[in-house]
Amino acid sequence: MDRFRVVERALRGAAPHDLLEAVRDTLTVHYDAVSVDLLVADYAMTILQPVDALPYTADPISVHTSAPGRAFGAQEAHVETDEAAGAVTVHLPVSVRGDRLGILTVRLPADAYDSVTARELEDVAEVLGHEIVVAERDTDLYLQARRADRLTLAAEMQWQLLPGRSCSRPEYELGAQLEPAYAIYGDNFDWSTSADHLTLTVTNGMGEGIEAALLTNLAINALRNARRAGLSLPDQACLADQAVYGHYRGDVHLSMLLLRFDLETGEAEVIDAGSPKMWRMRQGRAEAIELEAQLPLGMFEDTLYATQRFHVEPGDRLLFVSDGVYNVASPAGERYSERALTRAMASTRLLPPSQVPRAMLHELAGHRGPIDAEDDAMIVCLDWHGRS
Repeated sequence: MDRFRVVERALRGAAPHDLLEAVRDTLTVHYDAVSVDLLVADYAMTILQPVDALPYTADPISVHTSAPGRAFGAQEAHVETDEAAGAVTVHLPVSVRGDRLGILTVRLPADAYDSVTARELEDVAEVLGHEIVVAERDTDLYLQARRADRLTLAAEMQWQLLPGRSCSRPEYELGAQLEPAYAIYGDNFDWSTSADHLTLTVTNGMGEGIEAALLTNLAINALRNARRAGLSLPDQACLADQAVYGHYRGDVHLSMLLLRFDLETGEAEVIDAGSPKMWRMRQGRAEAIELEAQLPLGMFEDTLYATQRFHVEPGDRLLFVSDGVYNVASPAGERYSERALTRAMASTRLLPPSQVPRAMLHELAGHRGPIDAEDDAMIVCLDWHGRS
């Protein structure tokens, strides 16, 4: 009997809310597991919470100072050995195409754990990740488990709009984060990939609360509608501009960076329509990429947009930040601008893109000090590998 296939079939056939029970039962029977737990990362990506505990009552586990957190950060299995009990505990990353969801923790007898079992458990965790993504269409269980606190309605709308928080392909790696995670307003990001292109959108919305979230939802869905119709980058921007202006008649607007990368050549088209900024780290040197500014979406009727071009090389890191990052002031009034950003990019250069936004936002909080944030902040990190 192929025991991995048995576990896989059990997960495929489980009810959306029953994935943990399915993997727990089959690993107990076929792998002699003593215990099986599923932890998911919260919205702020700072803690891991058990799925089988009610929201707000679970004991969170730190991403930074725990064995499961070590596996989550490294995205590699981490093994703890209990020689006295003759058992091992394996913490396995649960991810989908680079998007980090959580950790599957399996405790089993030491004599039942070998290299074959290790590989099979890693495959089980991967299948579980895919099933969680599918199950979230039909159950709130995994989204509830991610909450260390209650989300504002605006934040709920913004998180549901996102494609994920990280993504990886041979040609590139992406990581992104919004802050404050439980009360985000209008900042957002979106991406889509095809066989030959990556389209990336970084938006900085106007206003606060529900109004900011509604504005961003309108713009993002207009851009998606145009992209899925096969329109060019300028036409995508024009359609979104018309949608925002048609609804708000110029009373509000939305700033945006819209980019399209050719995966084969590294050639990129970009439309700079507002305040999100782009930085590049190449061969250890960080620098701002100056673009020709165009009008934000929805400011005037029938605005025309034009693309600029630039080239990314294998090894380049691009960083996109909203004004909630580079306009933050310290208690002494110093802006978190060019010098601080280049320093932060240098200090995080060895981290993978999935960890860079969280690390930089942590540094930003230290720069701001005890002062409450006046604006939401967004960081998107893109590592370019290119095609061999």
